[in-house]
Amino acid sequence: MRLAKRLAHVKPSPTLAITAKAKAMKAQGIDVIGFGAGEPDFDTPSHIKEAAKKALDEGFTKYAPVPGTDDLREVIAKKLREENNLPYDKENVIVSCGAKHSIYNIAQALFDEGDEVIIPSPYWVSYPPIVYLAGATPVIIDTDESTDFKITPDQLRSAITERTKALILNSPSNPTGTAYTEEELRAIAEVVVEKDIYVISDEIYEKIVYDGFRHVSIGALGDEIFRRTIVVNGVSKTYSMTGWRIGYAAGPVELVKAMTTIQSQSTSNPTSFCLKASVAAIEGPQDVVDEMVKEFDRRRRYIVDRLNSLPGVSCVLPKGAFYVFPNFSGVYGKSYNGRKIESSTDLADYLLDEVRVALVPGIGFGNDNCARLSYATSMENIEKGLDRIEEALKKLS
Repeated sequence: MRLAKRLAHVKPSPTLAITAKAKAMKAQGIDVIGFGAGEPDFDTPSHIKEAAKKALDEGFTKYAPVPGTDDLREVIAKKLREENNLPYDKENVIVSCGAKHSIYNIAQALFDEGDEVIIPSPYWVSYPPIVYLAGATPVIIDTDESTDFKITPDQLRSAITERTKALILNSPSNPTGTAYTEEELRAIAEVVVEKDIYVISDEIYEKIVYDGFRHVSIGALGDEIFRRTIVVNGVSKTYSMTGWRIGYAAGPVELVKAMTTIQSQSTSNPTSFCLKASVAAIEGPQDVVDEMVKEFDRRRRYIVDRLNSLPGVSCVLPKGAFYVFPNFSGVYGKSYNGRKIESSTDLADYLLDEVRVALVPGIGFGNDNCARLSYATSMENIEKGLDRIEEALKKLS
């Protein structure tokens, strides 16, 4: 069978692949410690589940409006106005089947053949494939620990050409946990406005931040940047609702209408009763989020300290999300039992086979020196997993 050429650049998500492999091993009775999951390990708060049950009991199980119900879109717009200082109305909001779906719809509505889209690396694994599937070309800007994995205004300006359509900015970031300050965002915004491109601001981890860090949306930094900003967010990470598949985007009405047309011909509406649950999530008590972040912070400090104590490993302390992205290149070139570690894939395979620890190779995020570990797992698992990693690395010579 001859498949579509557009699939040449699209591979299965490495994060989902490593998680599936670890689960398969566990199903065989193998004791695997998994650091691959990109989702909170806490249950969805009870008041959100009760809202879904109520919707089911009331028969709210039919088709809903394609861009989401009016009540949810109004709640989202109010949230963006009051929390993020983004003057959106209901008409500026579209609800989709997860934030990934939102980004896909944006790309389909905004990008054409020949367009270029700037993506800082390390990046979330789905950004480049989504751009390719829209017929556009990803332009990667490499970053490293020296800038806390953040692009500079000069890097951005140098990467922009006459074909550049947009910048995808993820803050706080998956996989690094880095986050841009307001001052840094203003400098980026100046370039975006100067060059008249769009910025797709992925803010899905906005409430999972530490050490008093204050999340700022780049679109809130002036009228000119606001008009060029498309905000992406959702309920999955903040409220531990990954499986509910509710994300949203906010931007110019013309773009939202185009995305609605695309969605009407693909998925139609997001799951109806999940829309009601999402209203409860955004409008309801937020103390559950604070408690979750407090626990993530405890794990974050522990895992970073342990990683930095390992020979040949260095790890930046993340400001947000629930990932660390340690640099393992100090052990590259070493071997054990004839098995040589020369890449992040080699490392991940070695750790899974030798000590039954699953982490995600950094190559999938655009940086082969590193690997991603999620600390959205119990402290017991984190301690046990790091003990095993330490044991495996000590065997290398």
